[in-house]
Amino acid sequence: MKRNLLAICVAGLFAMTIGSFPSTGLAEQTEYSFSPVNQFGIQLTAAYWNPIIAYVSEKSGVKLNLKIGRTSADTTSYVLAKEVEFVFSNHLFSPEREKLGWKVFGRRQTPALQGQIVVTADSPITDLNQLKGKEIAFAGPEAFVVYKVPYAHLLSNNIDVKVVFAGNQDASLVQLLSGKVQAAGGNSQLVEGYARRENKKFRVLWSSEPFQDLALMASGKVPEKEVRSVANAFIQMAKDPKGRDILHQASKEVGLANDAYFIAATDADYASYRRFFQNAPTSLH
Repeated sequence: MKRNLLAICVAGLFAMTIGSFPSTGLAEQTEYSFSPVNQFGIQLTAAYWNPIIAYVSEKSGVKLNLKIGRTSADTTSYVLAKEVEFVFSNHLFSPEREKLGWKVFGRRQTPALQGQIVVTADSPITDLNQLKGKEIAFAGPEAFVVYKVPYAHLLSNNIDVKVVFAGNQDASLVQLLSGKVQAAGGNSQLVEGYARRENKKFRVLWSSEPFQDLALMASGKVPEKEVRSVANAFIQMAKDPKGRDILHQASKEVGLANDAYFIAATDADYASYRRFFQNAPTSLH
């Protein structure tokens, strides 16, 4: 019940945002749910995505409603329950989830992501082996770059740690800075963004191979014509002065660079994700 109420509240935030755009008859269109992974706290996640999907709805003629849960795992549970039709996610590239039929149509144009293990800048910990038996905060069990990648590395190197799930990247870094945990799993993009927003410093103990930023994906049940319309609205957004201004402001909210625009992408861009699952320790699954 709490999760459903939260989704309704977020949809309400979206309704207030979309009201600032001229009417295009969207009320008569089919409505679809859009679920981006919670990379930040819920309010910051909504602040980033609401104006973007309001713009995409207006330009595409396909109405999107933001649907996010309290944590990234909650949001992904909506996706797995087939309650949403569009996502911004990297949680769907495991062999079993590829069978669900989600298709990549775009991604955010940012430097490649790396999974990381970070400590505070003044931490006495300088080596991963010093983390044995220590508590490490991760966003949640579904988080690919923030949890699965760094934790798989620890498992592969027989470094046994106590896992603490914080709910999202920001919350895991807050726990690290407060001293509740000794290290945190990280997404290089999000760690850097948090450091800029909050004027904090971290030291990286380990970084993974690069992975593309999260994918914009559509469910196979959405008609191809509507997928193309939504994809085109995302991809053309940076070429429209109004859309570019929205992206700049949204990026500023979360600490992303001004040129974090959306570009076309295909499943082939996510080959590194599939390689990870082929080689990941069995105890991770």
